[in-house]
Amino acid sequence: MQLRKLYNTPAITFYKADTKTSLELPYVAEGISAGFPSPADDFLDINIDLNKHLIKNPSTTFYGKVRGNSMIDAGIHDGDLLIIDKSLDPTNNKIAVCFIDGEFTVKRIKIEKNIVWLIAENKDYKPIKVTEDNDFIIWGIVTTVIKQV
Repeated sequence: MQLRKLYNTPAITFYKADTKTSLELPYVAEGISAGFPSPADDFLDINIDLNKHLIKNPSTTFYGKVRGNSMIDAGIHDGDLLIIDKSLDPTNNKIAVCFIDGEFTVKRIKIEKNIVWLIAENKDYKPIKVTEDNDFIIWGIVTTVIKQV
């Protein structure tokens, strides 16, 4: 998975997904035991290509690196890498990357009749009500969060 930096904003650094490359890594298909390991695990012969596994629509998929802590209760933290698909329909309760009044933000979208709310997953942040006065677009839907431990 190679990343080519597109642009940097205060909330998210964006990268274009490069799926032309292939990197097959060993994959434990049966799951990983949190108890005692199986002796059979020494004979793994299954591989996974994360480009093919995580990216369904390469031409509309981007990566974004999170800046800030407004989504910590959804498990999204500062420095996490988001996989964002711009081809997916924005539906109620999805986590989306939105462009509002000149800035990018990642929030959960709540759609009520003619109102869109951007909901942070951190009690320290208030919901944002999107009105006709806002310059607003739902830029893409977050499909995966990649984090370093």
